Amino acid sequence: MIQALYVLENGQQVGPLQEGQVQVMIQQGRIHAQTPCWAEGMAGWLPIGQVFPALFGAPAAAAAVPAPPPQAAVVQGGGTRFEVVEADLWRVPKITLNRDEVVLEAGALHYMKGQIEIDSQLPSVGGFIKSALTKERAVKPRYRGTGEIFLEPTFGEVNLLELRGETWILDKAAFLACDRTVEVGLFTNKVAAGLFGGEGFFQTQVTGHGKVFYLSPGPVQRVDLDGTQTLTVDGSFAVARTAGLSFELSKATKGFFSSWTSGEGIVNTFRGQGTVMIVPVPNRMQTLLGQFGSLHEAISRISRS
Repeated sequence: MIQALYVLENGQQVGPLQEGQVQVMIQQGRIHAQTPCWAEGMAGWLPIGQVFPALFGAPAAAAAVPAPPPQAAVVQGGGTRFEVVEADLWRVPKITLNRDEVVLEAGALHYMKGQIEIDSQLPSVGGFIKSALTKERAVKPRYRGTGEIFLEPTFGEVNLLELRGETWILDKAAFLACDRTVEVGLFTNKVAAGLFGGEGFFQTQVTGHGKVFYLSPGPVQRVDLDGTQTLTVDGSFAVARTAGLSFELSKATKGFFSSWTSGEGIVNTFRGQGTVMIVPVPNRMQTLLGQFGSLHEAISRISRS
C-alpha cells in the first residue's frame, strides 16, 4: 500500500501522494517507470518502477532493492529551480534550492544567500591524473540547503537541458551546473576527432534525471536525426549531442580534387538516432567581443614592435 509518496515531475517535487493518485498520474502519462520517487524510510530517490514494479504490471522483486549511499545533510523531498536573470547585457544563471542539492562547475559561483553549505571532496589520485590530462577541473563542488545561488554573469547564452534518463555529451567548458540526480563524467572522443574535429579528446558527459545548465556562444538550434539522416557540420559549433550518436571526421567530397575546388575539406559528421544542439551563429555580444578582441591583440602587437 502506497502512502505519502513523493515524485519528481519536470524537476519539481509532487506529493505526498496516495496509491490511487499515483495510478491516475500513470494513466495520464505524468509518471513512468523511470520517474524518481521517495517515501519515508528510503535513503534516496529511486525509479518508481524499481520500487513499485506492480504499478506497471511487473512482478515484485524477490529481494529488497539496495539503497544508494545517503546524501549527507540533504532533507529528502526538496526541490530546485533553474532560471536565467537578464541584467543589462549580461545573463546570470540562478538556482533556487529548497532543502536540496546541486553540483556546480568549480569557479562558477558568483554569490549566494540562504542556509547553503558547500562540499568539495578531494578526488582520488586517479581523478587528479585524469584532470591533468583532460585540463578539466578535478573537483565539482556540491551546494546543499535552502537559498539562492547566482553563477558568474556571461555574455553568452545559458541553456537548460532536462534529462529523463538519457545521456548527453557537452562541449568542453560548456557545463555549468546540474541537479544532484545527474551524474557528471567524461567522454573520450576518437583520436582523429579529438585532434582535428575541434571538440578535443575529452568532453563532459551528463546522465540521469534532472536539470542541467550549459553555456553556448549563441542561440542553440535543435537538430533531430531519425537514424537515416546525417548531420554535417563545417566547424566546432555543435555544443551538445545525445550519446547514442556517432561523431567522426569525414571528407566533404569524395576526391581530393573535388575537395580542393569546393573549398571544403574535413567536416564533422554525426550519424544515428538522436539530437544535436548546434550554434550556427554567435550572439551579438560574442561577435563584438571576438572582433574587438582581435583588434586589441593586433594593436598590442604593433605597439610592442
